[in-house]
Amino acid sequence: MLIAIHQPNWLPWLGYFHKIACADTFVFLEDVQFSKGSYTNRVRILLNGRERWLSQPIKQKFGQRIADVEFSDPNWVGKHMSLLSTAYNNAPAYPDVFPLLSEMFESFSHTSLATFNRNLIEAISNKLGLSANFLRDSELAVGSEGGDDRLIALVRSCASGKPRYLSGAGGRGYQDEDKFRAAGIDVEYTDFQHPRYDQGDTPFVPGLSIVDSLFRVGWHETARLVTGDTQTAP
Repeated sequence: MLIAIHQPNWLPWLGYFHKIACADTFVFLEDVQFSKGSYTNRVRILLNGRERWLSQPIKQKFGQRIADVEFSDPNWVGKHMSLLSTAYNNAPAYPDVFPLLSEMFESFSHTSLATFNRNLIEAISNKLGLSANFLRDSELAVGSEGGDDRLIALVRSCASGKPRYLSGAGGRGYQDEDKFRAAGIDVEYTDFQHPRYDQGDTPFVPGLSIVDSLFRVGWHETARLVTGDTQTAP
């Protein structure tokens, strides 16, 4: 059983969905402190050939959990859809992608950041054909541990025997692998090489929201990019 854990980010990049594609179970980490300036409520897109942040407006209190963060503007969904339409209306797959993406946006509650982002990630994953089982950390009742101890408790609560934990490549720099091994958990790391796809006349920009790929190459090709069967971007 391969377990991945991550915050419910806003329209995340291809590498996030690659992690979902690799995992048997994907746990949304919501019962932790919200980090200002993180990808939990913002992501980059391309607008007129230039990178632009697409940020969800939030009410933030110091020390607040991700699960408790609410939106500050009730009309933000319409504004974001309008901006995405402006940015990508000339993209090849726009006619196929925009109506379904708009339907997804409008079908979810616009109050809670975690709930909205989680539902959207699950809906996009389903459309891409990804089969991971989704859980929330709050469903697993692992107590108040922090750091590696919390991750270990979450992994252990998802699977018996000798589970495996799938970490992002950045985890090599701060996770204590010995602690995981002592708990009977093998640690693996994603090795996602960002794929290159046609972004038009601009130099290729990696790390954008998955919507950039969806609008440009469509659902089927984006699913292929997410699974890793691709040419690596320079």
